[in-house]
Amino acid sequence: MHALSITGLELTRPGGFNLSVPTLTLAQGEQALLVAPSGGGKSTLLHLIAGLEDPDAGSITVAGTPMESLRGATRDAFRGASIGMVFQTFNLLHGFSASENLMVAMMFSSIPAATHDSRARALLAELGIELPDQAVETMSVGQQQRVAVARALACRPSLVLADEPTASLDPANAATAIGLLQRACRDHGAALLCTSHDPSLRAHFSRVIELGHAEAAR
Repeated sequence: MHALSITGLELTRPGGFNLSVPTLTLAQGEQALLVAPSGGGKSTLLHLIAGLEDPDAGSITVAGTPMESLRGATRDAFRGASIGMVFQTFNLLHGFSASENLMVAMMFSSIPAATHDSRARALLAELGIELPDQAVETMSVGQQQRVAVARALACRPSLVLADEPTASLDPANAATAIGLLQRACRDHGAALLCTSHDPSLRAHFSRVIELGHAEAAR
């Protein structure tokens, strides 16, 4: 079973935007970098994979479950349990501590509620966050990214989607951050699909998928 399988995906929007992915698969635990020119559809494809919007045609299957078979709250629950997401701006909940951000994510999982606090603290410690009760808005950008990675892994997802996760970092910190993300996904058995416009990140991935040529990807 693949972590991700896409066949015949098509999406057209007013203004001439067209996204076409004839086929793309990602094996369990595999890591790939998705590249395309600005406006080429990288973020849109991640949104489609996560079920945040629907394609005009085609099928997207995550961990054996076709996204088109899920609707409403059922799709939301599946996304929360099976897909981790790391955003360019992190999208952490301000006013909440680092551990609380993870615990909110786990509310949508089957992980027993009694273990949420201990799991959140263990994940944060694993990623170098020594003050799990610190409010996230008082953390450095690097610390916030570590919290975002921990949150993405909190529900034991099959797939992590990372949308330009190093865009707000300088080159040295970007390299460190992508290494952290890759190692964390590897340690937790999650596949990783990462987008970036930064050409230097190509060196960190053994597989690079150029959007528009995804049909050549296995």
